[in-house]
Amino acid sequence: MDPDQMAQRAPHSPMRGTGWLTDWRLTFGGQDVGWEGALATVVEEPGEQVFVVLYDVPSWDEKELDAWEGAALGVYRKIRVRVQTLDGDVLAWIYVLDDYEGGLPSARYLGILADAAEKAGAPDDYVKDLRTRPCKSLGD
Repeated sequence: MDPDQMAQRAPHSPMRGTGWLTDWRLTFGGQDVGWEGALATVVEEPGEQVFVVLYDVPSWDEKELDAWEGAALGVYRKIRVRVQTLDGDVLAWIYVLDDYEGGLPSARYLGILADAAEKAGAPDDYVKDLRTRPCKSLGD
């Protein structure tokens, strides 16, 4: 999630750091529930990794995030995962799409993800990979 979006959705949740979700990969799915295309999610995949930003989220912000992410509607569900950071492994909650993998994200949505990763300090090759992933234009 873009740090600016996070600040709007959960204003009492400061950024804690960054890390890697190992043995998972970024993918997209739920094209039928997305407004412009498929939605971001992660799936388990040995040998892969996903750059993540960690936040300290109090319970009142957690309720707001759940609503924004459609957790109550069954769009996303929360799961607990281990994230590798420079300070060691930490346990964190993530939202995982409760739908089938497949479909293309919109170019705009993919750009938001890439911009957020870059702003958070993701490696250049990771950001480049995000920017060059297949996507659909607004006319598709």
